[in-house]
Amino acid sequence: MIDEFKKFAIRGNVIDMAVGIIIGTAFGKIVSSFVNDVIMPPIGWLIGNVDFSDLALTLKEKTDAAEAVTIRYGIFLNTVVDFLIIAFAIFIVIKQINRLKKKEEEPKAAPTTKECPKCFTLIPVKATRCPNCTSEI
Repeated sequence: MIDEFKKFAIRGNVIDMAVGIIIGTAFGKIVSSFVNDVIMPPIGWLIGNVDFSDLALTLKEKTDAAEAVTIRYGIFLNTVVDFLIIAFAIFIVIKQINRLKKKEEEPKAAPTTKECPKCFTLIPVKATRCPNCTSEI
């Protein structure tokens, strides 16, 4: 079982996936910081110094025996903005990758002529007889 696990873990796909997850996690932290520290403050300022992370609906006030029960929808709004920015960034990256792949994979145009095997002159691809040497192709 250990040998099977080693074979599984050493395969390129698993290593690529691990690298992707690590980079994705780091990218998520960068985007979260960008949203929380760069994007949200100006938006909050524009709509009257509202910090979305502080927005909450209190269902039950705090007492000596229990904490307050709140629905913190401001944090949810921040998370939605995070998601939208990440989704847009991934969309742009994938779009560029696909554009580059299309350039690489463009097939060459189908030939319109071929060479006669007898006289070596160029003739149309659909020709069944050479117009120069009259041999059948």
